[in-house]
Amino acid sequence: MIPLLRPKLFESFPEVCAAQTTREGGVSQGAFRSLNLGLSSGDSIEAVMKNRQILCEAIGIELSQLALSSQVHGDEVLLVEKSGNYEGYDALVTNRRGVFLAVSIADCVPILVYDRAHRAIAAVHAGWRGTAKQILSKTMRKMSEAFGTKGEDCYAFIGACIDAQSYEVDADVADHFSDSFKRYDETRKKFLLDLKAANARQLAQAGVPASQIEISPHCAFRERERFFSFRASGGKTGRMFALIGLK
Repeated sequence: MIPLLRPKLFESFPEVCAAQTTREGGVSQGAFRSLNLGLSSGDSIEAVMKNRQILCEAIGIELSQLALSSQVHGDEVLLVEKSGNYEGYDALVTNRRGVFLAVSIADCVPILVYDRAHRAIAAVHAGWRGTAKQILSKTMRKMSEAFGTKGEDCYAFIGACIDAQSYEVDADVADHFSDSFKRYDETRKKFLLDLKAANARQLAQAGVPASQIEISPHCAFRERERFFSFRASGGKTGRMFALIGLK
């Protein structure tokens, strides 16, 4: 069985299958070792598709059940009616059983959301651009419009990504965020940005109680032997998935 991060928050909901992959358990070699799931990473297509098959077998689904999008670090949210490959969306929402929403990450923040009242789900990819554009807030609004979702009924997992101790940015990026989510480090001469906290705030503003938000303690950058990190690798690395589906 491949190693997976399983959100504890969803354990009381047997209808939900949710996980974030690590970099371990696959067949890719070199910079992409080993469970690289990203087709645009530079790895061989054969290795990536084999890795995706390994993942699907581990969680008990078919490859054809995945819904994916080629992400663009934007703020577009797609209402997914069926599994398949889409273009240009960084967040996916659905209430269809058997459709597994997946986002690809290698430092950016993955967020998985479950609305227990309306049996609806979301998977969100939030880098600094998406976070600054409030993609998570827009996802929650999309769920409200499509399904009647209310924040009080939602449970959310903020996954492993680059964290506030490691995410160094210059003023051009830091200026997009309030002081609550950044601090200037005199030694490094850089701002340190907390994307986990920034996305947690968007969930709170949407009415999700703090007790219904789980934040992974893991940092992809510092734990680069366990997770893929775009920054730690100098840009040549694999991709992980965070995915959620209703059985």
